[in-house]
Amino acid sequence: MIGMVLAAGAGRRLRPYTDTLPKALVPVREADEHGTILDIALANLAEVDLRDVVIVVGYAAGAVEERKAALEKRYGVDITLVYNDKAEIWNNAYSMWLACDHMVDGVLMVNGDTVHPVSVEETLLKHRGPDVLLAIDAEKKLADEEMKIQVSDDLALTRITKLMDPATAYGEYIGATLLEPAAIPHLKDALQTTFERNPDLYYEDGYQEMVDRGLRIDIAPLPSGTAWVEVDNHEDLAKAREIACRY
Repeated sequence: MIGMVLAAGAGRRLRPYTDTLPKALVPVREADEHGTILDIALANLAEVDLRDVVIVVGYAAGAVEERKAALEKRYGVDITLVYNDKAEIWNNAYSMWLACDHMVDGVLMVNGDTVHPVSVEETLLKHRGPDVLLAIDAEKKLADEEMKIQVSDDLALTRITKLMDPATAYGEYIGATLLEPAAIPHLKDALQTTFERNPDLYYEDGYQEMVDRGLRIDIAPLPSGTAWVEVDNHEDLAKAREIACRY
């Protein structure tokens, strides 16, 4: 199994940081020159012994490429960069699809704009078994922006979308997924169907495509009180800087 970070996005709402950097390289530990979102993601993957890591890059990819050797040395990982030349015009269903050929032995994937503790990766690996397993926050108060989910009585995913009444949601998908080898061909085909239908769609729409085809996706609720944040704007960044010092 490999680790993977989706880090192709531009993060326009985080300017001026993202004038020259991808969102994943925005610093969240200001006193630490290595305290970027990507640093935290790689440290987490290394801590659970996922040493082969694919990073999907796109916007400002050169900034990641310049740091690749240093990141490999710092965290004891081997990094493969996958380049998305449509990162500024297409959404991340295409980014994830580009990396599918690297996932044949399974993958633990994290979004490159999410700051979370290693307990997220540990939770996914602890519950390893289902072909697809999503990390879910079932405690957070939800609003319109979150990637919300609904589940069946036996806790299989039935719906995943931002376009859901928060009052009807089971919880929020936090941008971390464990995929076993058997799921990868189904994922690749579902993602291709998704971005060919509409390149503005998310990879989570690919998960919905899988569910609609009758494939089961399971969930792993996070431990109570897990501190994490998806960094979309400066308010999120302030929260990330407050919680990142805890781990």
